[in-house]
Amino acid sequence: MLSYQAYQTQSDLMEPIKLGAHMARRLLDSSLLAPFQSLATRHLSAACEMVERVGLTHARPAFGLTSTEVGNHAVPVVEEAALRLPFGTLLHFRKDVEVPQPKVLVVAPLSGHFATLLLGTVRTLLPDHDVFITDWHNARDVSLEHGGFGFDGYVEHVIKFLEFMGPGSHLVAVCQPCVQALVAAAVMAQDNNPATPRSMTLMAGPIDCRINPTKVNDLATSKPMSWFERNLISTVPMGFEGSGRKVYPGFMQLSAFVSMNLGRHMKAHFELYDSLVDGDLEKAHTTKTFYDEYFAVLDLAAEFYLETVQYVFQDYRLPKGELTYKGNPIDFKAIRRTSLLTVEGERDDICSLGQTVAAHDICTGLKPHRKRHHMQAGVGHYGVFSGRKWAGQVYPIVRNHILSSD
Repeated sequence: MLSYQAYQTQSDLMEPIKLGAHMARRLLDSSLLAPFQSLATRHLSAACEMVERVGLTHARPAFGLTSTEVGNHAVPVVEEAALRLPFGTLLHFRKDVEVPQPKVLVVAPLSGHFATLLLGTVRTLLPDHDVFITDWHNARDVSLEHGGFGFDGYVEHVIKFLEFMGPGSHLVAVCQPCVQALVAAAVMAQDNNPATPRSMTLMAGPIDCRINPTKVNDLATSKPMSWFERNLISTVPMGFEGSGRKVYPGFMQLSAFVSMNLGRHMKAHFELYDSLVDGDLEKAHTTKTFYDEYFAVLDLAAEFYLETVQYVFQDYRLPKGELTYKGNPIDFKAIRRTSLLTVEGERDDICSLGQTVAAHDICTGLKPHRKRHHMQAGVGHYGVFSGRKWAGQVYPIVRNHILSSD
């Protein structure tokens, strides 16, 4: 296993090389050498840019959402921190509109990437909704004085965010946090919490991983928990706010994701190189934008990662009725007024068909008219919540679900 200190040392040693490549590319692309431009210099410039792009970033990219269109009018959007907690911020995309819009909390995955992975999801929701998102913090930047952050901590953050937003809010969870969102809704319903969400949309989430197991599920069950703790957990090195904290490093999670589709990622980078040489800047920009986001990683608190693997992927505690919150049993039958929509992708190789719709069997207190399921044909995991089919086919169903529950 590559230790965190070894990874950081390697990353630091690459910085002067990347800086040199950047300076060389600037010179090659400058007007000074314009008369001498040739195929060879374009190849050299492209090679320098590829060297510049080597490595990962550990700071959240900007959402960059400054405006949206409401009723055929451009409306400014202001990104502001509505509530800051140690391990996450409730981020609000505030708009000044005349007609009140449904408040929606987008629960982002905590799986090695920042909440900006859901940029497309937020952008699509913005015209019709008052959007908030769980902006999870990089665990290596959270001081040890704030203690640990496990499965219950995640659920608690979601509940506090919903309470801050107030009664009448809606919940949209994407991927991994579908489990925690469902738990939060049940706990709030049990407590008769006035901020219990009016609707809950669970998209491509691992509610019951016993159904149609994927490679991700097989990996999680192939080793005992002691193996995960021994081989995948590292200590944040000196020089960071969270120095000494046990984490599952983002670079390890990304390595696992990339290895699942290594050929596709290699092809994308070969094509990026060709685009740079050919001067196809639009195609190159699209590829670079995707990988700028994909290679921005955050570390997960060790407690959260290990508990998620054990509770969700190994013990199947949610579908078995064995999951607890702060040591207390959870009564999912208490969910009676929160309408449920589940969404799955036909070609999802991370959360396969059947794993998310299983939530309907768990929410036995909901009457049939408060339940709906949608299977989106022709999309994989990311196509459920981003891209053209999300915007054109999935989103209208989500919007109608929220509207009918508001």
